[in-house]
Amino acid sequence: MQTNAIPKNHMDIPWHEYSGHGNCPITEADLTEKASIVGRVGLMLLSCGTGAWRVRSSMNTISQNLGITCSTDIGLMSIEYTCFDGTSGFSQSLCLTNTGVNTSKLNRLERFIGEFSTVGKTMTGEQLHDHLDEIDRIHGLYSPVALGFAAALACGAFTFLLGGGPVEMLFAFCGAGLGNFVRCKLTKHHLTLFLGIVASVASACVTYTILLRIAELIAGVSLQHEAGYICSMLFIIPGFPFITSGIDLAKLDMRSGLERLTYAIIIIVVATITAWLMALLLHLHPVDFPALSMSVPMHIILRLVFSFCGVFGFSIMFNSPWKLAATAALIGAVANTLRLELVDLASFPPAAAAFAGALLAGILASLIKKQAGYPRISLTVPSIVIMVPGLYLYRAIYNLGAMFLNTSASWFASAILIIVALPLGLIFARILTDRTFRYCT
Repeated sequence: MQTNAIPKNHMDIPWHEYSGHGNCPITEADLTEKASIVGRVGLMLLSCGTGAWRVRSSMNTISQNLGITCSTDIGLMSIEYTCFDGTSGFSQSLCLTNTGVNTSKLNRLERFIGEFSTVGKTMTGEQLHDHLDEIDRIHGLYSPVALGFAAALACGAFTFLLGGGPVEMLFAFCGAGLGNFVRCKLTKHHLTLFLGIVASVASACVTYTILLRIAELIAGVSLQHEAGYICSMLFIIPGFPFITSGIDLAKLDMRSGLERLTYAIIIIVVATITAWLMALLLHLHPVDFPALSMSVPMHIILRLVFSFCGVFGFSIMFNSPWKLAATAALIGAVANTLRLELVDLASFPPAAAAFAGALLAGILASLIKKQAGYPRISLTVPSIVIMVPGLYLYRAIYNLGAMFLNTSASWFASAILIIVALPLGLIFARILTDRTFRYCT
């Protein structure tokens, strides 16, 4: 597809034109050149999917090292900021062309900011922009095929954690793999968000249905296994913006929090309505999974294993290096298993158990961050994405479409309570472990 024939709606920013092209370090440059570094770092961080508090904190760090003051207003895809040097000011409005998650680039940017006081201050503006060019070229570490397998692994594991058995897990694995492969290919060609959601969810549902019908004809597999078709589309759940919206709202970054929440809701609505329409066309019903018979210790062990696999898959989908993904998966395995066992063994309400699981994930991530040096958000969000109640949200929309309003409201209420509890757990973990986050400054 020839995308270069289509004029860009967002013009490229010529960052190097802000450089003085001299040999003086950035600390001796004029305000415009300094402000270009501050704004570009903020915009790049925003493109990684991180929240407004982290973006502002990083812009402040760069500004302080350059001897200027920065005031910024941050949304989901745009930044308006002003830099002052005591005698004059410089304002800019910057905007992304698209939004997404890239934890690998986020990790590199965090290191850049951490080293700026010792290394960055001695570089020229041109050298800094060259270095940022290099970081900006970190797009995807993985091919669409690899990301398809990551989604397949995540959704196959998700299926077991929701109560599915081997049949549902296998078919969800295949459906999710193909669905996310389609989404990645469409995204690579810069096709619109709505088209990517509809095409990927429809592909997942059709794949699951075809495999189920073939298994019914060849092996006599019961159609009761059709419940797993919901799991084949859960790769679409926007866990990152859901969680970061709650964190931004907790820090009173209202614009960013509400925009992220709106973005997540848009994806959820389009995906669930698409899946509902596919269910009508394919005659699928969200029935309960056939009961699995196993001992409590075995169930706990399998939950640990599949929680690890699910979080690892989601983390790879967020473009995490495999070591970072494995670290997040270890946290998620412990936190998610705790959540599930609190519900089953201690009769906790699902929302209360979700809060406890997210709290534990946040505390573990803070402890590991000090040792491994990974950005906290790259560990916490993937580790609890598997707790986002995508099944509840889909069943709410399905029953709403069927006009079973009481049932729909019940699923919605349960989903909303869990969605609220997850960022609250991370927020309180951050309050307990990070004194800079604890205060309103």
